[in-house]
Amino acid sequence: MSGGGGDLGVDGGVSIDGHSLRLAQIVRVARAGAAVSIDPRAFGAMEDSRRVVVETLRTGRPVYGINTGFGRLSEVAIPSSQLRKLQLNLILSHAAGVGPELEADQVRAAMLLRANALAKGYSGVRPALVQLIVECLNRDVVPVVPSQGSLGASGDLAPLAHISLVLVGRGEAVVGGRRLPGGEALRQAGLEPQVLEAKEGLALINGTQVLTAVGALALWDAMTTIDAADVAAAMTMEALAGLREAMDPRLHAARGHPGQIATAQRILALLEGSGLAGRAGTRVQDAYSLRCIPQVHGAVRDALGFVADVLGREFNAATDNPLVFAAGQDPGQAASPEVVSGGNFHGHPVAIALDLAAVALCGISNISERRIERLVNPDLSGLPAFLTRSGGLESGLMIAHYTAAALASENKLLASPASVDTIPTSANQEDHVSMGAAAARKLARVVAQTRTIVAIELLAAAQAVELRAEQDGLPSPPAGMGRGTVTAYAALRELVPGLGHDRELAPDIAAAAGLVRAGRFSA
Repeated sequence: MSGGGGDLGVDGGVSIDGHSLRLAQIVRVARAGAAVSIDPRAFGAMEDSRRVVVETLRTGRPVYGINTGFGRLSEVAIPSSQLRKLQLNLILSHAAGVGPELEADQVRAAMLLRANALAKGYSGVRPALVQLIVECLNRDVVPVVPSQGSLGASGDLAPLAHISLVLVGRGEAVVGGRRLPGGEALRQAGLEPQVLEAKEGLALINGTQVLTAVGALALWDAMTTIDAADVAAAMTMEALAGLREAMDPRLHAARGHPGQIATAQRILALLEGSGLAGRAGTRVQDAYSLRCIPQVHGAVRDALGFVADVLGREFNAATDNPLVFAAGQDPGQAASPEVVSGGNFHGHPVAIALDLAAVALCGISNISERRIERLVNPDLSGLPAFLTRSGGLESGLMIAHYTAAALASENKLLASPASVDTIPTSANQEDHVSMGAAAARKLARVVAQTRTIVAIELLAAAQAVELRAEQDGLPSPPAGMGRGTVTAYAALRELVPGLGHDRELAPDIAAAAGLVRAGRFSA
């Protein structure tokens, strides 16, 4: 699967209906500022579910989240005169997050996902509340949200409460580059805060949208990273005269894993026309970090495909509690309206998937680091030590490899799954939680660090190809490179010149990582 880094054009905007939101659309809204609208059909579904809430209030029958307390306090009945206060108190008390703040794109993605979930028509909120979230996105009002405090069940309560604060004129938000009190931020954007009615505070914070948003953006970046890892691997094969025979389609068809087959095909396409990649002769096999590129990269692709399937369902899931079912809303539903309590806010399905993604990406960071070692080690490459022409006086890419090794090692620590842990809360009413928010944050770090390792391999491979040409009397690159690697080499050299003499490498690494994140190697 490809990250499709070139798919972020904003023409046409994104319309939400609770059923059809896709990953590329989330990234467009979160990072490219695509305009958001609500599908007209969603208004009817929201109005139908709201009428069920209003009718429930009229009957006076106690229903969780509508006229009762929350969690362990759900047995406490709340009089109708206090229902607005109940919803506001819920937001205020749950805004207890701490730690580093979420990035603006993560907050925007979470807002889009929550608006989409509410637009599905199972939450009993007024359409005006969803419209306010959409208008905050369109006018770039970004709530300030601490990243820590969610257990991933009952959803992302704390971070979603910080988002919700701004909707009621509290908290803080950034608008026009200025950090302002929430009410002032809304006024600057020409918006008015909402007064929450029955059920609406709970509907705003009961869901998995923050952990799913952080995970979705990390998944997108993981896709662009593995695309770049294929390119880096192909370029490393050219630098080390790696043998193409290991990419033979018959080998991979004989095993049958789709990611493995696709990776081998992509490496061969990248190397098409290359005069540098080797063929079996006196050397009949390469080290595993070259020979097993399809098996390792392909397994990661297959794992990310599973993660994409899980997240794709969660993007359009009803994760509120309780859910409000209007009469005849769906085929097979009861003819009469119902409000049903359950546990769709539990983040375990997503948490497991995000943990898997972090584990899988360690395969990329580990194998890429091993290829960097082969490039900088003269005993393995036959090239000048650390890819410098003046070894001893100069250190070349020695410490760039150290950085890759340090990040690969840290990734192994971060890959320890969060979803195996739980801790009871709410006086043991919520006695099993997913830790999905921690899984999402860890994954984002693993992706960023893997991206940097791959960027270092790209730098090392490009330098090695140049040194190999000098050493073997070959035409200077990009001459002799493959159809795909030559394009990647040119893109890299537009930003980062070859290493003639020692210089600060941190800017070079950052520039190469920026190309990876932008999807320049995903074509």
